[in-house]
Amino acid sequence: MKLKQLQTFFIFFLFLLIPFLGVSQPKNPLFTEDYPEQKQWVDSIYDSMNLKQKVGQLFMASIWSKNDNEADSIRKHIRENHIGGIIFSKGGPVKQAQLTNEFQEMSEVPLLVGMDAEWGLAMRLDSTYALPWNMTLGAIQNDQLIEEAGAAISRHARRVGVHFNFAPVVDINTNPENPIIGNRSFGEDKLNVTEKSLAFMKGMHREGVLSSAKHFPGHGDTDSDSHKTLPTINFSSERIDGVELYPYKKLIPEGLSSVMVAHLNVPALESENGQPASLSETIITDILKKKMGFNGLIFTDALDMKGASRNKEPGEVDLEAFKAGNDILLMSEDIGKASESIIEAVNSGEISEDRLELSVKKILYAKYKVGLNEFKPIDTNYLVKELNTARDKALLEELFENAVTVVKNNKAVVPVKKIEKKKIAYVNFGNDDGSAFLKQMKKYAEVDWIKADNLSGLLKKLDNYNYVIVGFHKPDGSPWSSFKFSDKELVWLHEISRKNKTVLSLFARPYALLDIKSFANLEGIIVGYQNNTVAQQKVAQVLFGAADAKGRLPVSIKNEFPVGTGYNTNNLQRLSYGMPETVGMNSAKLSKIDSIVDFAIEKKMTPGAQVLVARKGKIVYQKNFGYQTYEKEVPVTDTTIYDLASLTKILATLPLIMELDEKDELNFDTKLVELLPQFAGSDKENIRLQDMLMHYARLQAWIPFYISTLEPKTRKLSETYYKKSPSDNFNLEVANNIYIRDDIGDTIVNIIKKSDLERSLRYKYSDLPYYLLKYYIEGYYGESLNELTQKHIYERLGATYTGYLPRTRFDSLQIAPTEYDRLWRNQVVRGFVHDQGAAMQGGIGGHAGLFSTANDVAKLMQTYMNGGSYGGDKFLNEETIDKYNTCYYCEDNVRRGVGFDKPQLSEAGPTCNCVSMMSFGHSGFTGTFAWADPEEEIVYVFLSNRTFPDSNNRKLIREDIRAEIQKIIYESIDY
Repeated sequence: MKLKQLQTFFIFFLFLLIPFLGVSQPKNPLFTEDYPEQKQWVDSIYDSMNLKQKVGQLFMASIWSKNDNEADSIRKHIRENHIGGIIFSKGGPVKQAQLTNEFQEMSEVPLLVGMDAEWGLAMRLDSTYALPWNMTLGAIQNDQLIEEAGAAISRHARRVGVHFNFAPVVDINTNPENPIIGNRSFGEDKLNVTEKSLAFMKGMHREGVLSSAKHFPGHGDTDSDSHKTLPTINFSSERIDGVELYPYKKLIPEGLSSVMVAHLNVPALESENGQPASLSETIITDILKKKMGFNGLIFTDALDMKGASRNKEPGEVDLEAFKAGNDILLMSEDIGKASESIIEAVNSGEISEDRLELSVKKILYAKYKVGLNEFKPIDTNYLVKELNTARDKALLEELFENAVTVVKNNKAVVPVKKIEKKKIAYVNFGNDDGSAFLKQMKKYAEVDWIKADNLSGLLKKLDNYNYVIVGFHKPDGSPWSSFKFSDKELVWLHEISRKNKTVLSLFARPYALLDIKSFANLEGIIVGYQNNTVAQQKVAQVLFGAADAKGRLPVSIKNEFPVGTGYNTNNLQRLSYGMPETVGMNSAKLSKIDSIVDFAIEKKMTPGAQVLVARKGKIVYQKNFGYQTYEKEVPVTDTTIYDLASLTKILATLPLIMELDEKDELNFDTKLVELLPQFAGSDKENIRLQDMLMHYARLQAWIPFYISTLEPKTRKLSETYYKKSPSDNFNLEVANNIYIRDDIGDTIVNIIKKSDLERSLRYKYSDLPYYLLKYYIEGYYGESLNELTQKHIYERLGATYTGYLPRTRFDSLQIAPTEYDRLWRNQVVRGFVHDQGAAMQGGIGGHAGLFSTANDVAKLMQTYMNGGSYGGDKFLNEETIDKYNTCYYCEDNVRRGVGFDKPQLSEAGPTCNCVSMMSFGHSGFTGTFAWADPEEEIVYVFLSNRTFPDSNNRKLIREDIRAEIQKIIYESIDY
């Protein structure tokens, strides 16, 4: 007896001894708890069928739902061959559902419906959702997320009437050159693959969809495609048993529904040369069924694949597959001939009736398990919408974020710190789009996209940068797409990294790294696995410390990066971006903001707006509406810059004051005369800083300083104060071709000094304290507020669009105009501060003059929410912020904090009356609003130019649009 025959006999003998050895076999995963009813249904259906109908149950026919001719073929198979199931391929979900309903109605015995939906229905259907490939999921350390992925895909499958998803793929991809598995595998480590497969399977079963582990006995170490040929697995039986079969051993006891057998030549397990595993009785019956104890359904891989069908006639391969131990014959080349072959074999006794009954009843048990004993037609209403939900998008984000893997991080180059000291360049490689990556990076810092026709030109341009990010972007449409660097790219990458601090961001399967000869010059390597838009966004967020890197390599890359490599990175408390559902908010409810802003624009309350909502450090709603003007020439975008008006108080002056407080240069009791000695002897010298900032200092609300600079009769600009071009004494630019004398500040301070105080001590909102604080701060440091705020705050935050004098840094068309000023400047005010007093100060005021975007404003508000920290940098102490964010005169019905506005104490106020008393913020005359609520961890920013073209337009204020939006935000909180 040959050694192989002895091994087979020994395995079979052990299987027979199992009951006597006290080893329990797994229960059939297709049995349900209500076994008597299930058995009764199965027996009644089986007993009612003739031989041809029974044999028909063995076949699962293929159909592309977009192909009408194939639908006719299925109808014929149902009528003539009594097929037991169908497997859908390319098409659309509505058409597939309609066909399923029709086919189920036609069939005497309900049909099992299967699909290859390894990463979602999008593997086969348009208008459906795709989750990440298994290789991406293999990097994730939280297996609960893998279970949720399996569950999500199964919800979609069930919604379109699919009972079997041919997943999970349990192949262990130990061959980087594998042309057919690759990204479809969870990786090369058998333990990780098994854990992920088990979690995925649990998610599938939780949603009532049956699983199918594939491709037995293991397709992970092939270098050829079984669709085209018969690959060979040249490993010993010990290696196969210890590696390839390992996942099956763990999944079978956990209730694996089915196994799909591959078309593989496995000499160590099958002695007949060239006999595919899918046709091998030894592999299927002796090993899978008997030795491994699997008694669920067994599918062949598609029988029209060359790996099975070569050198065999149609029908011949099917008969051989059934005799080998398969239960369901998938995608037969000729169902009619195959059915005849099997019927003939049963009639001749070649196949016993018991053998046929075993498979047919297992199929019927599966049909009962998925509810086909009471089939209900698929409802096609809202089908596409329900296959593309906010819940799915939130899960996709979590999966990609948790997969991002930092495999090299010399000197903690990731995440990017000290943005103000970085000059960052982005260079794109690959043949796919990297715009989402670049756009996301630009939300954190100024990042320049550097391009050149030749290497020398590129290197010369990069000389100006001290941090280079190379993005390698390969097409994301198929897991089989090309993933390798070109020779040219490898040379360029080597030269770039040799001369520059370089971080490589890989948006392709990690095997692309294998072609890099040396990693020595690369300071950082981040793997995003796919070029999906969300993957690009998440890698950017990890790069800039808005999200943690948590992934681990599911495969090894040479000796440098073994499987499991991955560095955790620190979250620097920068804002991240994502779906509302990831922070306990409801997308549908939050979307009601759209209609409110659209209504405001329609009613000409404002020509356009930016609205942003963040929760728990994540921006979950950021939209732009309308245009910069009612002429609708320039649409509002993320980078449209707005005049913030009085938001300047809490985003420029106040943080500098708090900083000086922490330096013990001032405190709440500091008197005005101590800040500005010229107030000695005046009735204002003893005004306390706290009272100034709380608008409780009896100062006038506003003084129209500009009026005294006009000719009394003509109301034209006085030549005493203005010139049309700059000169030594007239260098403060008020507007186009208007320059005011540079000593006007002294005049302003003197006017305030001589102004009358209010008679009674009461709350009265006033800009005047901020005029004075501007001059104090600038005098203390010897620099302008413009320079100070950039160095102390905005550059460190990466708030690249924030600052005074925006025309000096940005194209004027990027800046929303604020008004057609007919009273003073007689021109459209665009890029010059709207407030007249701040304009007279050369555009740099303590109370107004700041310009920004909603995204940048959110960074400043989040810094307050973070207790004074952002981007790994400490700006203020939490205790200081709390001190200034306190209402000290609430008993006197003064709602204000020290500088910050606070929620209303009675009916009237700045908020929706639905925020916590811990919350704080400010509004601006031009139609701006910024609010933060530490209790609910919410930041809300609204920017508009409601003053254009006429500041008398108060519709936005009368309709309380900003507060109405805030109300929607709080109604959107789910937990």
